[in-house]
Amino acid sequence: MTPLVLGALWVLAATATALLPLRRQRVPGLGLLICAPVLLIWIGMTHGWIWLAFGVFAFISMFRRPLRYFALRALGRDPAQRPQ
Repeated sequence: MTPLVLGALWVLAATATALLPLRRQRVPGLGLLICAPVLLIWIGMTHGWIWLAFGVFAFISMFRRPLRYFALRALGRDPAQRPQ
């Protein structure tokens, strides 16, 4: 299976996860979050940087809030505090 087909299946799985109730999104969402960098690197190595860029933009768009949360935690800030 090519990485682009797996990427399309990843998008479908992310869409199905988004349709779940919020309390049931955590486990599949974390699994998708962990698999995404490996899949993106594979896509970039096989098909080139342009497809990698499309994948990274889609990934950041879909996971902007969890990525923001983890970035704030890594910087030592409180993720619950609203920016002013």
